[in-house]
Amino acid sequence: MTEFTPILSLAGGAMIGLSAVLLMALHGRIAGISGMLQGLLPPFAKDWGWRAAFLVGAIFAPVLILVMTGWRPAFDASTPTLWLVIGGLIVGAGVQLASGCTSGHGICGMSRLSARSIVATLSFMISTAVTVYVIRHIIGGF
Repeated sequence: MTEFTPILSLAGGAMIGLSAVLLMALHGRIAGISGMLQGLLPPFAKDWGWRAAFLVGAIFAPVLILVMTGWRPAFDASTPTLWLVIGGLIVGAGVQLASGCTSGHGICGMSRLSARSIVATLSFMISTAVTVYVIRHIIGGF
């Protein structure tokens, strides 16, 4: 069972939304992680600086919170590492096929009323619901 944290969830969502709005307003770019990462791989994008800064911040912000407060979320993955790696590869293939990741389509694309992003996000959500149902209620796992 996960802990219900409405205030922290609201604050986190507001910060994600604010960062997406600021990135669009100041740079005219969508805050999709896969697109940012792709611009850091050869051939490098001309605007690689802000991409690197965004990703470094996403990686080191939790480390900074840990150093400053000593708090870290409890994490217990009962899933075997090989399954996690295979899942990551499948997600990467899906990102390539969908022309973007869940953050790009779900947060930025839908807010711009992009039909492609709305369809993509609906596909993500339906696929997730079906997968969880099949694993938990049909296969009987986790």
